[in-house]
Amino acid sequence: MILKIVKYPEPVLSQPGEPVTDFNPELRKLVADMFETTYASQGIGLAAPQVGVSKRLAVIDLSMGKEPKDKIVLINPEIISSNGRLYEEEGCLSFPEIREKVVRAASVRVRAQDEKGKWFEMDGDDLLSRCFQHEIDHVDGMLFIFRMSALKRDMSLRKIRKMQRDGVW
Repeated sequence: MILKIVKYPEPVLSQPGEPVTDFNPELRKLVADMFETTYASQGIGLAAPQVGVSKRLAVIDLSMGKEPKDKIVLINPEIISSNGRLYEEEGCLSFPEIREKVVRAASVRVRAQDEKGKWFEMDGDDLLSRCFQHEIDHVDGMLFIFRMSALKRDMSLRKIRKMQRDGVW
């Protein structure tokens, strides 16, 4: 089922998600629905707060559904190490039409649980590293506009307010 993606300034986006403690069929259904929503939105990642669920859960698939083995589920994720620096453009499904460059680590190692609750660690470089950081930011209540320069953030917020006034946000 395709879920509704909430847009900024929806409060759930700015709050840290609650830890996932129940690894049950409802969680697996939410994960499946989040992947379906990601693909329908032409995205590569989605965090539970973006669909109005305040949980520490995110899904990532850089193949956009073309390679089932590329699906990554991050439950209760954390970044345990990072290095390097990238300054690349990012977008966000909760900020349609807003794309700006932000600084991220070039590579990260994350620790998370899978759908069954088993802990694992995984490395990510370049785009996967950025995606890990972006989605983990979401479950921490941090939004990518607050990683932009102050000037770009102000311009983006003005653009959002104009779209809200015009009824297109």
